[in-house]
Amino acid sequence: MLKYLWDPANVITTVGLLFSSASLFLALSERLELSVAAALWAVLSDRLDGVVAGRTKDRDPDVAKMGKSLDGFADIVYGAILPAVIVIQLSHLSLLTLATATALLVAGAVRLSYFANFGRSSDGHFLGLPLSYDVPLLALLFLVQPLIPAEAFSGIVNICFLLLAVAHVASIRVPSPNAAAYATISVFAVASSAALASRSFG
Repeated sequence: MLKYLWDPANVITTVGLLFSSASLFLALSERLELSVAAALWAVLSDRLDGVVAGRTKDRDPDVAKMGKSLDGFADIVYGAILPAVIVIQLSHLSLLTLATATALLVAGAVRLSYFANFGRSSDGHFLGLPLSYDVPLLALLFLVQPLIPAEAFSGIVNICFLLLAVAHVASIRVPSPNAAAYATISVFAVASSAALASRSFG
């Protein structure tokens, strides 16, 4: 089965899983800013693998099928499991955190299951907010953390992600990102990752 990874897009997806693994390790080590910095590279990998897959000529259908499934599993890891673990670590096992983590995992699984079966609408819109927004929002919250009272930060993060979980499964139509949006997200991810990593080691 490993032969199906010998494909440019699937290699990128696998690299994204490695970043997710590193992020999970850092989160469990309570190095949360560095964990988010690593998770942003999983987001970038997810953005890139689809572009590479679409531009790979004469791609074997079985390789493409394997890549689609692999991408879905990678999405649930970086888009739901990682944010849930980081929120749990941040909030020290409160009941609110349990609700947030559970909502993220259930909403993430439902959202990805729907997308795997029905995909985008005929006009290119997603139904429900994609999971790829979770880590960038987490990065933004950590970047502005110094401006937020310490005792309020955990509650704000939990509320934001409870609302985000609802948005994942809500009947809202989200347009597919265009080239400019992809570029903006990529620049934000790289810059935020560098800033969080620098602050973590500072």
